[in-house]
Amino acid sequence: MLRLDGRGDFVFQETCRGCYGCSFPAKFHCEDCFSTELYCQSCTVERHHENPLHRIKHWKDAFFHDVTLKSLRLRIQLGHPTQECCYNPAACQDFIVLHVNGIHEVSLDFCGCETAQSLTTQLLRIQWFPATVLEPKTAATFKLLRHFHILSFESKVSTFEYWQTLTHLTHNRGVVVIKDRYEALLRMIQEWRNTTMLKHFGRGHDPAGTSATEQGSCAVLCPACPQPGKNLPKDWESAPPETCWLYALFLAIDANFRLARKNVSSDQMDPGLNCGWAYFSFLTDVGRCPQEKSTCASHNAVNLAETRNSRGLAATGAGTVDCSRHNFKRPCGVGDLQKGEKYVNMDYLFFSTMQHAGDIAVLNISYDIACQWSTNLWQRMGRYPSTIHLRHHNSKTITFLVPKFHLPAHIEICQITYSHNLLKGMGWTDGEAPERGWANINPVATSTREIGPGSRRDTLDDHFGDFNWKKVTNMGVSLSRKLKAAFPERDQHVHDFEDFNNALKHERPEQVAEWRLAVEQWDSDSSQENPFAPTGKHMSLSSLTQAAVRLGLSQQEAENLEHGMDNSLHEEVSHSVLVSSGMEIEDQQCRLARDLKLLGAHPTDLQRTKLQERGNILRRKIEQWSNVQLLYMPVVARLRASDMPTSRTHSTEEKAHEIELWLPSKVCKQSTDALHQCDATLCQYEWELRRAQAYDALDELRRHLRLHAHLYKFKDTHIRGQRANTRASAIIDKVESNVSVAAARYRRAWAALENLSPALSHTTWKVEFPKLENDDIRGMSQGKLGQSSGNRTLSWIWKARGVASDAPEGEMVLNESLRIEWCKSRARAKRWVKEVQLLREEMRRVTAYLSWHATWWDAQADHRTGLEPAEVEGLRGYAKHQAAMRRDLRYMFLSKWSAMDGIF
Repeated sequence: MLRLDGRGDFVFQETCRGCYGCSFPAKFHCEDCFSTELYCQSCTVERHHENPLHRIKHWKDAFFHDVTLKSLRLRIQLGHPTQECCYNPAACQDFIVLHVNGIHEVSLDFCGCETAQSLTTQLLRIQWFPATVLEPKTAATFKLLRHFHILSFESKVSTFEYWQTLTHLTHNRGVVVIKDRYEALLRMIQEWRNTTMLKHFGRGHDPAGTSATEQGSCAVLCPACPQPGKNLPKDWESAPPETCWLYALFLAIDANFRLARKNVSSDQMDPGLNCGWAYFSFLTDVGRCPQEKSTCASHNAVNLAETRNSRGLAATGAGTVDCSRHNFKRPCGVGDLQKGEKYVNMDYLFFSTMQHAGDIAVLNISYDIACQWSTNLWQRMGRYPSTIHLRHHNSKTITFLVPKFHLPAHIEICQITYSHNLLKGMGWTDGEAPERGWANINPVATSTREIGPGSRRDTLDDHFGDFNWKKVTNMGVSLSRKLKAAFPERDQHVHDFEDFNNALKHERPEQVAEWRLAVEQWDSDSSQENPFAPTGKHMSLSSLTQAAVRLGLSQQEAENLEHGMDNSLHEEVSHSVLVSSGMEIEDQQCRLARDLKLLGAHPTDLQRTKLQERGNILRRKIEQWSNVQLLYMPVVARLRASDMPTSRTHSTEEKAHEIELWLPSKVCKQSTDALHQCDATLCQYEWELRRAQAYDALDELRRHLRLHAHLYKFKDTHIRGQRANTRASAIIDKVESNVSVAAARYRRAWAALENLSPALSHTTWKVEFPKLENDDIRGMSQGKLGQSSGNRTLSWIWKARGVASDAPEGEMVLNESLRIEWCKSRARAKRWVKEVQLLREEMRRVTAYLSWHATWWDAQADHRTGLEPAEVEGLRGYAKHQAAMRRDLRYMFLSKWSAMDGIF
């Protein structure tokens, strides 16, 4: 590199060899030409008539100096072929041109002949974009504008950062003052964005011109979504109910509060150029429409919409309506949020974008507050202009859903009613498409935060268009990847459901037939009783948890206190609190013992310190709890004393996790007359809590077994390489450890119930809680060791849910639990079957849309008449190029998909 700071291979060259007979000194070198040879001044100028924006170096005083072609007397003539003289030139001595290699000051001669074009036309025909239309003094090359355009999409660079880059490329020494053309660059880039957008969408081919551009007509459409007249079969409107779900439009609504805009400029000063032609929809006045409060969980998006801080902001964020399955921004589906995520904003965006899909008969709409937003949607529609009303909405099949990630934050009934996993025809859609799209646009938030409203809308429209186009070009890869993943998932879930269904049909055929009828009726008519929802006051699965039992016992004690019955012997610790806190201490002992066992042979001082501190804290808790225990269970003092000699034989102190707590179940095991030794109330309370503990442990065990099966399948399918396999194995080992912990917890509860049952005269409890053997701990689709697929049986842990089977309602609740599990298993299998069918239909739609679009561009080639031959050729050439590009994409997609058998 240092060698190139000199004359290099031409260090001994004295004279110019640019033309025959030239004997002038070779002093000038071009940084942008291919060769590093030096030439004289006249040869340098002669060689750069067609490259007037190259950078020249002058060898003087033993190093290279920066010079300009203007200083070497190069003049650029417009309106004529290169080096052809103009007899009436209009000189411009200080014209500024912005190019990818820097900022250039050039001597320019406009053509002043009688047949000369306007100044702006002369500049545009040499691919220079003028900053103004009247007496332009500045221009940017098309190459620079294309370069910035693509760079801004990929790196999210701002115009100011790009301008700074150009200034440093031009002079990076700080001694030369460069004329400020930043505002001119801003203006040229905004005009370039708008012009290229209109060009890409064929507005230059329309005889009516850009004034006839319709709202949303310059948005890149999703080729995989249903587009009437473009990619749907001719008879799609008459499709039977069994297949009409294939032509559903999936929408997802969300808001992003990072896309805020400060209160600078105004629509009058900066109106923008797109005029709603692409993605942004205008709603300038939200008025004082009251915001309905949430009746579900306390959703901040609903309840705090009025209180969101908007000080100094013209827009607190942006809302969007996306294609939920393919993550495309919808036409007229983006808008500013003046003050929080108010219904009036989101309603307007939804109704605006639906004007571009009004003929679709099946709509699946996902929104994180859909349970609230959908309640009075059609009543609120009357507030908006009739031009955006959704026509015939009563005759459409509209399903409202909540995205999967947001669904757990809702109340239980919403989790069942608005779940993608349970509703028919959803496939593997998750509704979280906007969240993934925000990751692409969020880096632009900083540079658009302080610009005017029109410029901001145009900029975001441009970025959304690029995002959508990249999705189009990647459709071949994305859809094939999804289908490859869906095939094994479909086969596995269908197989799992068949196993589960066959096992239950053998045990209870009548109930399975009833369940199938109920879920099929609900699939066809959602107003029927939801088969996924628990029914009856005893059927709530939440009542089977330890926390719920503790709440019930506390409420029972509160009722006794209201009637003046207080059997407590301690002012803060009641009977139920004593037992429940003792069981909590028992769990802490088990966790500490497990962590000590996992400690390596050479633990660090920090590891030993943390475990010792936990042991000390636990010992203090046990001492405090034991002192209260003596009030309720005096017999424990004698039992501890009788056990003391054994513990004192050890030279070391008894560990905190080894201290016997002497809960009522332990006392019952040691005593032949337990009720005389221990309060019956304490025994009954522990019985209730141990039953709940057993249910919790079973739920936890099943959850980890499902996760274990999923991780194994994912590892075998997707994980490759030693590093990735090591990490995956570590995660699976952690899940296996959690399975062991849940099994041990169930066995502790089972042992306690076994000790308590004689004292409380419970004889049939083992029907409800079988003993957990090692071969019972297996997945739903796994049989016992040695069982083949033909005689595989389902482990009892997948069928044992509900309250005690010896209670009057026990069999009813067991049947209810199995019904819900059966319905969910069926829904999982159906969901993957529908996903495969949806993906195949989407692939067909993509190819059909590209064919339609290519034909449309072919028709644009000769749409305009009465133009000059050069303009006609340009219009035809661009249209043919666009048509060929769509056909090339279609051919590439079909080639990729044809390698997958049975797609079409």
